[in-house]
Amino acid sequence: MVRILGIVNITADSFSDGGRYLDPARAVEQGRRLMADGADIIDLGAESTHPDSQRVSAEDEIARLTPVIEALRASAASISVDTCKPAVMQHVLKLGVDLINDVTALADPESVRVLRDSPARIVLMHAIRAKQSDSQDGRAGRSDTDPRRIVPHVVSFFEQRIAQIEAAGISRQRLILDPGMGFFLGRDPAVSVAMLRGLGELRRFGCPLLVCTSRKSFLGSLTGGEMRPPEQRGPATLASELWAASRVDYIRTHDVRALRDALRVWTTLDA
Repeated sequence: MVRILGIVNITADSFSDGGRYLDPARAVEQGRRLMADGADIIDLGAESTHPDSQRVSAEDEIARLTPVIEALRASAASISVDTCKPAVMQHVLKLGVDLINDVTALADPESVRVLRDSPARIVLMHAIRAKQSDSQDGRAGRSDTDPRRIVPHVVSFFEQRIAQIEAAGISRQRLILDPGMGFFLGRDPAVSVAMLRGLGELRRFGCPLLVCTSRKSFLGSLTGGEMRPPEQRGPATLASELWAASRVDYIRTHDVRALRDALRVWTTLDA
């Protein structure tokens, strides 16, 4: 069965729940709640990546993450950290995290050096960047992307990136591929739809796949009428996650309980 990453945003401005878990005690409480709901991994992020998000220093990310990681590790949680900063990666690896989830796909060469000799698995996320100089910027953009070209573009990106990372000494067996969703692909909802439909094309790399559609704006557009705010995108999120569940190995979500319950019913009926 697909493994579930439960999202805990230790941020002031995440698009869905900014500020809600900035207090370490509340973040730990939410992480434990997601574990009880059935999360296999808790995915912690201390810097938002939506297009208008604030920049957060490595020092502030470390300060936000450290007490939460320490408490959740004491609760035997498997932990992923969402960061693109090598200094943050180095620090959290010493705390024993299991995955590094990098929305820039290790664009910073120092990140490759930091991760090369660690046991952690690595999520490489693809994103459309307006300029090459933006490759190390973790924030999503608002690109005008052609839906007909997105799948070949993502395939080409991973062909090159995996080759570069292997040449730098990181085994392909440690990699998990995330094609990106929502504004990471483009402002047109059709781009995310096309990428979801083309997920099978990424199986050629022999790596596990991860997707995160949770509460993203393209789902709000697909439901018709006025744009639904993030807190009203639960049913649309669950529909997309169930569709993806037989096509990927990991799903990253805010609402672990809904996905876990739906998967249990689905597999029971499909038995």
